[in-house]
Parts: sequence; C-alpha cells; structure tokens
Amino acid sequence: MNKKLYRSTKDKVLAGVCGGLGEYFDVDPTLVRLACGLLCLYAGTGLLAYVVAAFIIPVDPR
Repeated sequence: MNKKLYRSTKDKVLAGVCGGLGEYFDVDPTLVRLACGLLCLYAGTGLLAYVVAAFIIPVDPR
C-alpha cells in the first residue's frame, strides 16, 4: 500500500496537520493534537514544528 502524508481536509482544526498525521499513522488525531499541545508547552517546539509542517505538507487532493 502506497501511503502519502497530506494535511487533512475533513478532520482539521487549524491547518489539518494533526489530522493528516493521525490518518497517516492510523491513530486518533486527538492523540496527535495532545502530543503537539504538550510539545508547545515544552519550550514552544511543538508550535514551531506545526508551523513548518503546515507549510511543507501538501493539502489532500481528494
């Protein structure tokens, strides 16, 4: 199976990064959002990673 990482268009809160990561790794996007939130509280690394991912990961063409 050929899986590609895309930002989610159906399960998005801000830019769809966490929803896309959840779909790609087949986990609940809420857990990905929680992990990102915890990383944001730890020196802001989660926020920086989220912003970079929002620019790098393409939107789902479906």
